[in-house]
Parts: sequence; structure tokens; C-alpha cells
Amino acid sequence: MNLTKAQEGVEYIIRAIETEDEELDSFLFTLGCYSGEKITVVSRRKGTCVISVKDARYCIDNQLAQAIII
Repeated sequence: MNLTKAQEGVEYIIRAIETEDEELDSFLFTLGCYSGEKITVVSRRKGTCVISVKDARYCIDNQLAQAIII
């Protein structure tokens, strides 16, 4: 299941990052999104998700959210 299907307010553990783009993979890593890390969807807006990773909040688009497998 990817992050776009996650329930708001529920903490998940990232199982994998599935992307073929090295820049996208590197960007997610700098946000703290990598295997074994805890992640929570705080809220959803039209085409975006607000996520919480390592005590920080980020707004990511659905393309990034689909690359994060929980």
C-alpha cells in the first residue's frame, strides 16, 4: 500500500521507496523518508498530502506519496 491510501492520523512504518528517479529518491531521503522510518499523514488537500516525519511536517504531492510504500 502506498501513502496515498493511508488513513490520516495513523502512524505507519515506511517499507520501501519505489521510484526510478534518482533525484526523487534522494529528495525523499533528505526529508527522512527511508525504510524503517515512521510516517504519519496529517491531512490531505487537493493533490497533496501533509506528512509528519521525524518531528517535522512536509507538504508533498501525490507523485511523491505514491512512491512511499507503507
